[in-house]
Amino acid sequence: MLGLNKTQGEHLADTTLTIAVDGPAASGKGTLSRQLAAHFGLNYLDTGSLYRAVALIALNDNIPLDDETALSHLASTLADEVLSDPRLREPGVGEAASKIASLIPVRETLLAYQREKAQTAPGTVLDGRDIGTVVCPNADVKLFVTASSEVRAKRRFDELVSKGQGVTYADIFAEIERRDARDSSRSAAPLIKAADAHLLDTTNLDIEKALDAAVLLVNEAIKTQN
Repeated sequence: MLGLNKTQGEHLADTTLTIAVDGPAASGKGTLSRQLAAHFGLNYLDTGSLYRAVALIALNDNIPLDDETALSHLASTLADEVLSDPRLREPGVGEAASKIASLIPVRETLLAYQREKAQTAPGTVLDGRDIGTVVCPNADVKLFVTASSEVRAKRRFDELVSKGQGVTYADIFAEIERRDARDSSRSAAPLIKAADAHLLDTTNLDIEKALDAAVLLVNEAIKTQN
């Protein structure tokens, strides 16, 4: 059974709070979501890591990326340790995960798990591409985090180079463009901004300023609901 990491921080309230954070690849939504979870004392779930884990195992076991039956089985039997495997962040795994994420049976297998974790007390910050539209359409707060393709490619390039991976900016930029096109055009839960989501463009924001802006949006959204 997959686990869920607890974060420490200031508890916002005694009620369960669900924060949905969506956005394209390398928009900064993962880092921002972890920081939001820590700030408000909530759980955190990187839903993209679930698909990356399925992709990593499939690639290692030479399972075709269109074998819905085998991939759905993998999705139902993931182990905790797979989610912390550093290979999940490799470009090839991300590309494979994007393809797998378009398969409806795989998405359905992981959907119940994600919804269950969203309701785990005291609440959860989930980041992905369809959290506010499909996984948690009734989330208390929804954010759509984005940035220009050039900035996102540079962020991912710097991240991979810092880990000693031999990549080029041109290749990363091309991958970002392909993933955006695939994620936005797929029939199963495409990447779109929920109508009631707050847009946060991080193109010109560093990590600290992005967090400040996100915390402000969350607090304002909660005040409006109360």
